[in-house]
Amino acid sequence: MRKLSIKDRILRRLGLDVSGETPANWHEDFVVHLAQILRPQTYVELGLYKCQVFNRVSKIADISIGIDIEPDAVALMKKSTNNYFIGKSTADALDKVENILGGKGIDMIFIDADHSRESVLTDFNNYFPLVNENGLILMHDAYPMSEEMTSKGYCGDGYKAIYELSLQRDTFELVTIPHHPGLAICRKRSKQLSWE
Repeated sequence: MRKLSIKDRILRRLGLDVSGETPANWHEDFVVHLAQILRPQTYVELGLYKCQVFNRVSKIADISIGIDIEPDAVALMKKSTNNYFIGKSTADALDKVENILGGKGIDMIFIDADHSRESVLTDFNNYFPLVNENGLILMHDAYPMSEEMTSKGYCGDGYKAIYELSLQRDTFELVTIPHHPGLAICRKRSKQLSWE
């Protein structure tokens, strides 16, 4: 019997198959599983691609907001009175996100738009003030498996932003799952336990 890696033990605890190769899109199931556990009232996704994560998490959240600069992304979004599409850049969508939330904060946000260092930092800093205490900020492409994978067409250099953010520890905690393409999980917090 082979010894399971830390990653495989985590995946097994989450009820995911560890018997074969991990698919490249493993993060999708992981994000959905986190949403199933935490039941976010509000979910925001920056960069929808084919809406595969958004459509699954939006079934769980009360309000889901998808932002993508490509207007065609809305065609892939499952229609619901609680789902909103904003066809703008993530920076230009900020005011509209605040209007849709109507004073509520973000419980879970998935940053997966432009994978450059600058964009990840900008998205994190722009949306962080809207995130509720104990809210999660998830960032994709945090652990590219090779230098080739850091090119713009793949993971980009957003992992550099995640490293820079990891050096700040006063208002959030951050961990990266070290398996390609990687997922960084950040919890906004002013104290360790909400009841303290």
